[in-house]
Amino acid sequence: MTHLEARAGEVELDFDPTTETDASVMFIGRIRSPWKRGDCPANIRKARERTCEAWIELDSRLVQGLSGLKVGQQIVLIYWMHETRRDIIVQSPRHSEGTRGVFSLRSPLRPNPLAMSSVRITSLDPDRGNVGIDAIDCFDGTPLVDIKPWVPTIDLLPDE
Repeated sequence: MTHLEARAGEVELDFDPTTETDASVMFIGRIRSPWKRGDCPANIRKARERTCEAWIELDSRLVQGLSGLKVGQQIVLIYWMHETRRDIIVQSPRHSEGTRGVFSLRSPLRPNPLAMSSVRITSLDPDRGNVGIDAIDCFDGTPLVDIKPWVPTIDLLPDE
């Protein structure tokens, strides 16, 4: 994989996060989308503005895990942004002035390139392990780490 050039003010780590092996993750499937480098929306809001067909192809050994999901339901997808840099710790985002630490951003450039989006199920074929979703902001073939139901009593912060 070729690395994108660092922007002014960005800081690279002095070690390679890909050599650290504290845990292992099994990818449960792949996310299918029309997006590739150069045309992918920057976030899920922008992805919804550019309507597209997107779906999950779940590993066939895991299709029983779809039991209980329904068309129209909101779910949270956790996915591995496999085509990004992992060695930038301070970034210069295009959408704001100055630099910011990676943990204050939703950027995919991070030591563990996990991303998450709340999406709505648009179709469901549990026999084939396909789950249609309303939008997504990742490249075609992005590895899927997990699917979780979106639950308002858990996922909304209480009013203070």
